[in-house]
Amino acid sequence: MKHYKTIVLSDIHVGSKWSKTKEVIEFLDKNTCDNLLLVGDIIDGWSLKRGSKHWNEDHTNFIKKILDLQHKTKIIYIMGNHDDFLTKLIPLKFFNITIKRDYIYESSGKRYFVLHGDIFDHITSSFSWLSKLGDIGYHILLRVNRYYNKRRQKKGLPYYSISQEIKSKVKVSVSYISDFEKHIVNVARTNNCDGVICGHIHHAEKKKYGDILYLNSGDWVESMTALTEDYLGNWSIYQRKEESLEQMEDIYLQVLLGAV
Repeated sequence: MKHYKTIVLSDIHVGSKWSKTKEVIEFLDKNTCDNLLLVGDIIDGWSLKRGSKHWNEDHTNFIKKILDLQHKTKIIYIMGNHDDFLTKLIPLKFFNITIKRDYIYESSGKRYFVLHGDIFDHITSSFSWLSKLGDIGYHILLRVNRYYNKRRQKKGLPYYSISQEIKSKVKVSVSYISDFEKHIVNVARTNNCDGVICGHIHHAEKKKYGDILYLNSGDWVESMTALTEDYLGNWSIYQRKEESLEQMEDIYLQVLLGAV
């Protein structure tokens, strides 16, 4: 069990087939905090609107976990593009949960502009139909990824993300991420903030753009990443590592040897 001043999560996509809700619940069981920032796309309204039948017990348990956490944790929920069904409700506050479009988080003498980031995605903001088409394509890619990694697991190889490899190697994707980061940083600077906290592009990052600290919490569809802040104001990227079949066999063997 580890306690932080602040934990940031985004892009969990609860209601989607690919949401790692079980894993994020395990993370929140082992890592507590004073402040929990949920930075958009927590619930995947787009999948639910398409008639998704993938809402399961783990998804319900995640909602229960958040409601339970509010008794000891201040929770700020920032609306994203996939949970835009909240548009007519915000700003909304109930118990210790506040739902907003954006938020300024102050800590250790620093100000951070918190937003999901979709408003600086030209495709998302200007061509919603194209964005939703891209979302379907991403789901197809995740399906391919799933079968590919089943074959890798049988060979004892670790998880390999095809979509993340595309993001890191394809010139257009790299350029898109770079432009996105620069636009988000300018928002922080305009609002007299020292940093920006966002999600949306499923790419965890911590880097400096001049005097502005850029922080992206990644996602819980593939990367399973989060941002954590300690009481000195230091930020870190957490990433859950999936163990390969070979590693699991090694652990099992060690347990057997230890029992002999």
